[in-house]
Amino acid sequence: MARQGSGAMLPSGGLGFPPQNLARVVVWEWLNEHGRWRPYSAAVCHHIENVLKEDARGSVVLGQVDVQLAPYVIDLQSMHQFRQDTGTMRPVRRNFYDPSSAPGKGIVWEWENDNNSWTPYDMDICITIQNAYEKQHPWLDLSSLGFCYLIYFSSMSQMNRQTQRKRRLRRRMDLAYPLTMGSIPKSQSWPVGASTGTPCSCPQCLLVNSTRAASNAILASQRRKLYPGAVRQSSTFAGGALWPAGMGPAAGPGGTAKASPVGRDSSPPRLARVHPALCPVGTTLLWGHATCEGDSASPASPAEPPPLPSPCRVPALPVKNLNGTGPVHPALAGMTGILMCAAGLPVCLTRAPKPILHPPPVSKSDIKPVPGVNGICRKTKKKQLKKSKTPEDVVRRYIQKVKNPPDEDCTICMERLVTSSGYEGVLSPRGIKPELVGKLGKCGHMYHLLCLLAMYNNGNKDGSLQCPTCKAIYGEKTGTQPPGKMEFHIIPHSLPGYTDSKTIRIVYDIPTGIQGPEHPNPGKKFTARGFPRHCYLPDNEKGRKVLKLLIVAWDRRLIFTIGTSNTTGESDTVVWNEIHHKTEFGSNLTGHGYPDPNYLDNVLAELLAQGVSEATLKD
Repeated sequence: MARQGSGAMLPSGGLGFPPQNLARVVVWEWLNEHGRWRPYSAAVCHHIENVLKEDARGSVVLGQVDVQLAPYVIDLQSMHQFRQDTGTMRPVRRNFYDPSSAPGKGIVWEWENDNNSWTPYDMDICITIQNAYEKQHPWLDLSSLGFCYLIYFSSMSQMNRQTQRKRRLRRRMDLAYPLTMGSIPKSQSWPVGASTGTPCSCPQCLLVNSTRAASNAILASQRRKLYPGAVRQSSTFAGGALWPAGMGPAAGPGGTAKASPVGRDSSPPRLARVHPALCPVGTTLLWGHATCEGDSASPASPAEPPPLPSPCRVPALPVKNLNGTGPVHPALAGMTGILMCAAGLPVCLTRAPKPILHPPPVSKSDIKPVPGVNGICRKTKKKQLKKSKTPEDVVRRYIQKVKNPPDEDCTICMERLVTSSGYEGVLSPRGIKPELVGKLGKCGHMYHLLCLLAMYNNGNKDGSLQCPTCKAIYGEKTGTQPPGKMEFHIIPHSLPGYTDSKTIRIVYDIPTGIQGPEHPNPGKKFTARGFPRHCYLPDNEKGRKVLKLLIVAWDRRLIFTIGTSNTTGESDTVVWNEIHHKTEFGSNLTGHGYPDPNYLDNVLAELLAQGVSEATLKD
């Protein structure tokens, strides 16, 4: 398909919500640990909407429509997705888009990962690509959305602007996402502020919005270097991009914009007033005007103010890395800059320092064993499946039969307990009838026996059960971690915040291999990126306690699993399994370092959620 005209460098912005009297496309999305909302498929969204119509406070069993999502259940009341085999919970939201956009037409854009399988783009990226495709732009720059990729429609490829690596992409037709009319229920939107137009003030949304604003400003700085003549005046507070004068949003190198020119006056080109929230780190704001490092603005420019006297030096405002902690939160820095700019005061945002990932070199003679911990290394081998217990035996072990169940829902199949299980006909186990109901011994929650059996079969089949309501664990929970080695020792350096203690260094090493029967794709090769991985704990009483529990979790194969990387999108690779580790030694710019006074307590809680508690150390 021939494509004429200029490429597209599109500004980012909130998709917002259409007027209440218009139809909207509904896309259900879940939040990963990197703050990105990932869309469910159209078929799953139709299923969720159908359940929502019946019971707005019920639960949605995703495995009923997609077998790959068998372990997942969505609780509509709390707006969270729960994974039954690991206990992981993630926020979900019900988002709305224009019916004429890609999800309304059933169009999906995907990129090819390292395993030659296809990964869908985030929904806002998919819509942006489709818009550029429909306008017949030959290329699209995704920098405004925070990604350093160029899309070339002629070759249907995606190129990384930094590494120049290319990947294939494709456009395919799928089921259109469901339509809805009327008002947006607040209980079905996450965060709630999104449905009212009021910006949400939770840390996650502040982080995402500040990241987007920073990426827009960096893009604007790059454009000013390419087009030093003039800058489009900013008309928005958070999310507007800056454009060279006379260039519309769809303008690119060697082309003219289809939109009308931005400026129409004949005054000399000048720098426009820019809000500090849109300025990249390294930008200096002088009396309401912006200059960036590397810009060559003339000192005689009519818009330039006189030089500042020496007593009025520009104050430096150190801003942290957007993903970590530091002197000033980016949202706070942006608001401070706005107030100072409004008062006519200059602002300078300094660059954040680089993270210190590793300690200084340590000789072998300085490496010591951890006091109170046996050995310095643990290895895991391939899982030995226990054949003595059948799934039926495991379920019967932890439940008590209920002769007269109450007239309430089974939260696994969403059928009433007084009726047969929703898995009737799907499973036909020996000795378990679909109408039988059981009560778990510790917590007392009741389910169909057949539903508990289906949940167990979808999990690790390790002889343990986890209550889907309260997450109580019955038996010893084990994971699907592939074979590898865990080393631990003392190094003579201190972590930030623990200057009186030495440091426990943990080294995990897992090689590539072939997936076993407990993994997503048995018989298929899996990758292991970034190994060996170095992690750090303070060498104090609580740090040694955490180490001992991490060793138990390692022996139970709970530290890692095989899945899809949320960072790279690669599938069939070794990923962390919801027990957070500190991999940054001398700083906390990535959010995975020190100081972090709550980390040790948080990781103890995460270990407890996996069934690893201090009681296991006494056994």
